[in-house]
Amino acid sequence: MDSNLILVADDEPSMRLNIVELLEDEGYSVLQASNGTEAIQMTLDHQPIVVLMDIKMAELSGIQALKTIKKNTERIPIIMFTAYGSSEKPIEAMKAGAFDYLEKPFEIDKFLSVVQSAVDQHNKLNSLSNESIQKIESDWPTIEDQIVGVSKKMREVLKLVGKIAPKDTTVLIQGESGTGKEVIADAIYRHSNRSNGPFIKVNCGALPDNLLESELFGHEEGAFTGASKKHLGRFELADNGTIFLDEVNALTLQTQVKLLRILQNFTFERVGGEKTLKTNARVIAATNKNLKQEVEKGNFREDLYYRLNILNVTLPPLRERLDDIEPLAKYFIKKYSAKKNTVISSEALNYLKSYHWPGNVRELENIIERATVMMQGDILEKKDLSISLKSDFSDIYKVHSEEGNIPMQKIIKSVEKDLILKGLHRTNWNKTKAAKLLGINRRLLYSKLDQYDIKENTD
Repeated sequence: MDSNLILVADDEPSMRLNIVELLEDEGYSVLQASNGTEAIQMTLDHQPIVVLMDIKMAELSGIQALKTIKKNTERIPIIMFTAYGSSEKPIEAMKAGAFDYLEKPFEIDKFLSVVQSAVDQHNKLNSLSNESIQKIESDWPTIEDQIVGVSKKMREVLKLVGKIAPKDTTVLIQGESGTGKEVIADAIYRHSNRSNGPFIKVNCGALPDNLLESELFGHEEGAFTGASKKHLGRFELADNGTIFLDEVNALTLQTQVKLLRILQNFTFERVGGEKTLKTNARVIAATNKNLKQEVEKGNFREDLYYRLNILNVTLPPLRERLDDIEPLAKYFIKKYSAKKNTVISSEALNYLKSYHWPGNVRELENIIERATVMMQGDILEKKDLSISLKSDFSDIYKVHSEEGNIPMQKIIKSVEKDLILKGLHRTNWNKTKAAKLLGINRRLLYSKLDQYDIKENTD
């Protein structure tokens, strides 16, 4: 086996040649396959250290080829790529066992970095015993989902979900209200090894403090006034399954102690009970607060925070992933419109992309639902949208203000970065045109790009 051999599979000869030249310049030996069938055979015959394969190919798709290769050998990292963007593709690739997923056109540095990581993975696997290799391979991501999102930030979230879903480890999902934390929790559950078990959801912020402990841990008959019979708690009902604790920051300090005990020892007692019970429910928690700040304020236990924050998924606000507005809008139109042929105008889409979205995806869904009811005809127009950009800056203030303080510098930086991104998006990242649109010179624009670490793939 050539320790420097990489296989490139793509049915576009020009794209294949570009990749080959790039890899050969880096000192790799390269084999070429023009379809999925060839890719399978050449992989099995030559055992390359890495396979690079397009998802969309004639005769046999890259995903099908990937699955076949993985059935025969798990030791070869496979990087999938495509020019056909879809929120399902990275998850589908991860489900089939891909090492990573890239979109054409590639950023050369990013491309080479991913290839090097795959080579390192291959070398690591081949330096270990078979038992160790099986453990590593069992940790490779496997998930598939249909979450709406095409932006780079959401694709990174989807890939992370793919990695953590098969584990039993506790997960903390963080993000502003309306960013889709429950959707992510659903995805983790559906693609976990516990998907055949119960999935119990608790909105900790929606229950009064005097009922929350009883709801979570249950109570015995006569435990308090009105407890006429034994009540099984959510943790009992979630045994062998998953429990989702939304707004976990709303738990009282007393209830936090009991939750910490479950995460440490998997044991608890019902309210008014003496018998110690066990549960092996996997915990997924979500919060729209910064729990670290809540710890500093004394509102949340530090030990519980670290127990919850073993695996962390942070959802970006909608204003930071403007590329997702169009597919989300179309998804909600399809969901709510009574007419199958309803479309949205480009003017309406641009207007949506100019809004700051303090309510995030949930606000977008509400606006589209209302628009589909109020609109006339088959085209959703700007006039059908119940939002006003006049409220934009006050909404930014609401998002960033904390405890009555006015963090002026934070708000100014947020507004400035947001305006720069809007200017770049509107000019297709033509920096000269963007600077002119923003009313600043190019030198200042470049300075701001460095200051806010804005690159062309920034959403």
